[in-house]
Amino acid sequence: MVKERSSMRQSTLFLKTQREFPKDEAAVNAKLLIRGNFIHKLMAGVYTMLPLGFRVREKVIAIIRDEMDMLGAEMLMPALHPRATWDATGRWEGMQKVMYQFKDHGGRDVGLGPTHEEVIAEVAKQIISSYQDLPKAIYQIQTKFRDEERPKSGLLRGREFTMKDLYSFHADTASLEQYYERVKDAYHAVFKRMGLMAHLTEASGGDFSKYSHEFMVEADAGEDKVLLCRLCGFARNAEIAEEKKGKCTKCGEGMLENINGIEVGNIFKLGTRFSEPVGLVFKDKDGETHPVIMASYGIGVERLIGTIAETHHDDKGLMWPEAVAPFMVHLLRVGAEDDGLTKFADKVYDDLVKKGIEVLYDDRPGVSAGEKFADADLIGIPWRVVVSERTHASEKVEVKRRGENDAKLVTPSALAALVNA
Repeated sequence: MVKERSSMRQSTLFLKTQREFPKDEAAVNAKLLIRGNFIHKLMAGVYTMLPLGFRVREKVIAIIRDEMDMLGAEMLMPALHPRATWDATGRWEGMQKVMYQFKDHGGRDVGLGPTHEEVIAEVAKQIISSYQDLPKAIYQIQTKFRDEERPKSGLLRGREFTMKDLYSFHADTASLEQYYERVKDAYHAVFKRMGLMAHLTEASGGDFSKYSHEFMVEADAGEDKVLLCRLCGFARNAEIAEEKKGKCTKCGEGMLENINGIEVGNIFKLGTRFSEPVGLVFKDKDGETHPVIMASYGIGVERLIGTIAETHHDDKGLMWPEAVAPFMVHLLRVGAEDDGLTKFADKVYDDLVKKGIEVLYDDRPGVSAGEKFADADLIGIPWRVVVSERTHASEKVEVKRRGENDAKLVTPSALAALVNA
């Protein structure tokens, strides 16, 4: 059952939409999310999550957590890191362009974590010492900091953002491969539940392996170029691809085409790149010592929100998938202020709340019907329910889905079943 605090009256909510799109934003997601009062821009790449945005963020995190809990336990690591942790792998110097680094009052070098491979490898030394301790997996959902040179594209590229990072530890490559495939499936489930179609895309593995994998959502705003075969699903990041447009090199029948993609997740086989420098080792059944094999798996929370906004909107505003929408129903009371109309609308609201449906109730006095309708389209909640003098006279409400033109009159008692169908 949804708690009553999961539904709100718009007259008391910390919410005021903007009449115009922000002039300093080019990305669609930033324009819509700022104008709809989901986020507020503090500076380039840094945004406040306002109540509507916070609720979407919580829904996104809940889906991620639901799928990740089947892969490993959750923890939380610090964002502030000592230089020594990064010096062990040689990345303190190598990450200077993206890592916020400074000295504390004691003159010690510290940094804000853009990622946590070094930290988790140190932690794992306290947990793993034998082959019997493997495999293991752990994840966190935590704030990351990256000094992006040109933060842009709204929530798609920020300096401060939330990341789900999962880490796995293995004794051999067979164990790693098995777990890696499980993560692929879990990632597809996460994105599908949010209304996103993500293409599993081969990308460079850098120093770690021949290939890593990215999950790319096709979108005009995508900064990555991807070669995709729609027939078999093969996809490869164009930056490392030997192939060109033409016949698919995997299935031999489909055609490779260039698309723009937004990266919503990535998975890396790290090998022993981080375990060896910190001495993360285990003894096998014969007592011989080996470095632990690692992998990391990331999903950006705000980037997902921005991607959903980029791919789920029309010329009127946002169109949230039900699983991540800030509310399920936007109830609008329109018309002249009248005690009878108000009581009827209040009862509709109370009944929906009691039935566990999340409702944003636009009970604002002195706001025209046109403004309320425009705000409802901009905010993009899946269902719009209107109570007016006309519907009140027939003791019904007008209901329609966001994005559909046709509305229907139903009794309040039938409303919950329609929304939940």
